[in-house]
This record gives sequence, structure tokens and C-alpha cells, in this order.
Amino acid sequence: MIRQMKGPGPIQLAVNGESRTVVVRPADTLLYALREQLGLTGAKPGCENGDCGACTVLVDGWPVKSCLMLAVEAVGHQVTTVEGLKNAPIQKAFIEEFGFQCGYCTSGFIMTCHGLATIHPEADEVVIEEWLQSNLCRCTSYQEIKNAITSVLASSKLPAP
Repeated sequence: MIRQMKGPGPIQLAVNGESRTVVVRPADTLLYALREQLGLTGAKPGCENGDCGACTVLVDGWPVKSCLMLAVEAVGHQVTTVEGLKNAPIQKAFIEEFGFQCGYCTSGFIMTCHGLATIHPEADEVVIEEWLQSNLCRCTSYQEIKNAITSVLASSKLPAP
């Protein structure tokens, strides 16, 4: 049975492998709950209307713009923020390939790329382009970001020693 919230109330969210209680209003976004309730500031408020991707997190492994998802919609799902990645290969690749400049959009791109590498480890250039369209950057060329995801995908295809 789904409980209808009439005002602020506690909900349980599974974030970065931990069960966390937050108090939210029915209209509070997941972005708000992560940043203001849990102090996880990796997801950034950019446009707050789903265009820029700076707020991207993974929900059950899929990239989601947290500014468009209500916090209550995340109940019962696994949410992963950039803080929960803990040295994922894509983080190292972004550094090695200079995939960022100011860094504001970086966490959103990292989450999108991590999701891509997990869901489509055999992704070709067309799939990479399609996935990267969900995020915007004003500082850098997208080539460095493409190089980062391409290097991660290539390394996952290496035969085991």
C-alpha cells in the first residue's frame, strides 16, 4: 500500500549502499534530499529543469537527473551518487584524459559514463554520443570526455591475465 504524504515526513532512501532517513515534503526533489538532507553535494543544481545533467545520479544503475525525480519516488530503489563510486575507473580516466575544467558538470558526466560502462560495456561511438547528449559542459570540449569513457570501455575488453 502506498502511503500518501500530506506534509513533511520521514522516508527511507538507500543511498550509496546505506539506508538513510530524510524528512521531505511531497514536492521535494531527490537532488534536494541528497544535498540538503544528506550533505551529498556531488550532484549539482544546474538548470534544475533536466537539461544540463549536472545533477545526474544512478538509480538502480541507470543515470537519472535528480532535479526531475521526487525524493519519494526513490524509495525502494538504490541511489548512487558520485560520492559512492569510490575510485571507479571512470574517475581515474577523467583525470588522465583531462575530461574537466571548472568541474561543475563533472560529477554528472562521471555518473552518466559510469552507468554507460556498466550497462553497455560494448558501446560503440554512436552509443557513447547518444549517452553524452544528456549532459552539458560549457568549459571543455567533449573530446576529452569521450576519450575518458572510450579508455574505460577499452580496458574492460582486455583479456584477463
